[in-house]
Amino acid sequence: MSDLERRYLRLLLAYPAEYRRLRGAEIVGTYLDLAGPDRRWPSPADAADLVRGGLRQRLRAAGAADLVPGVRLAAVLAFLTATALAAAWSVLELRPPAPESGLPPLGPFNTIGMVAWAAWLAAGAAHALAPRRYARPILWAAVLATALVVPVSALAGLARPPLLVLAPQLALGVVALGMPARLPLAARAALLPGSALAAGLAASRIRDGYFFESYRGIEVGPLAGTVLLVVALVLALDRARGRDFRGGWALLVLATPIGLLFVRELAERAVGRNPDWAGVSGTAVAVAVAGPALLMCALAVRARTAPAQPRSACPTCGSSRGPTRSWGR
Repeated sequence: MSDLERRYLRLLLAYPAEYRRLRGAEIVGTYLDLAGPDRRWPSPADAADLVRGGLRQRLRAAGAADLVPGVRLAAVLAFLTATALAAAWSVLELRPPAPESGLPPLGPFNTIGMVAWAAWLAAGAAHALAPRRYARPILWAAVLATALVVPVSALAGLARPPLLVLAPQLALGVVALGMPARLPLAARAALLPGSALAAGLAASRIRDGYFFESYRGIEVGPLAGTVLLVVALVLALDRARGRDFRGGWALLVLATPIGLLFVRELAERAVGRNPDWAGVSGTAVAVAVAGPALLMCALAVRARTAPAQPRSACPTCGSSRGPTRSWGR
């Protein structure tokens, strides 16, 4: 056995054991036939393809094959929400900072957060107008820019948006990475008008005062969370009538971003009015843990209640038992 074959077999561990027994030899043989004579390692594309395929098979075996379409639906909704929020926050960045605040601005903008908001607006424009090969890298750049705001602001000594603004934006961005290669037509058509509407709403609701008061003074986050929750609920209920549960999975995937958009309100319910930083941060951690936990519980329930999958025949000999060799071990 060559080193390349052994490494492909290790990647097959992403698949369920039964599937590896039935199809392992065929899958590895196909990749080996397509590999160059000097290849020693699987290519990144091959590795990603095998991992994605293994995840799909495991979800199908657990009776949750509709989770992947649900993740894609959640990603589209998260992306639309993130671009609208970036448009609203960009309006706040253009306000003149109060001279008494002592916060060093970033050129004409109030904080370094404008870099992240500009990246999100560019990602929205790219997905609406640009070819697909350009849109995906810009989305990754927007998520990375959001994640780097806090460390860069600390190193450069520049003002930044509050963590209560950055955390839900980053969570929405991580979910948005699961978008399909090309957005549905309705989503592409809604990107630019939705961002313009959010910017206009922020401009109309903005209050006088210091910059950070204006960041916290308008209820953009809870409003966006309410809209996202209502849309996700409507889609879940509408699709559930036809026994299509991708909307329910999308709602579970979006639970953490939606919760982070309401984190201050949740903290007030948990610890009382005007919660301190410990109360807010503790609530945020609880939300970040509860969302994935709910998703894992739903997967476990689906796996226990799903009907048994019929064993498929071996593609080589036609036997329902499959070949005796255990691939990937």
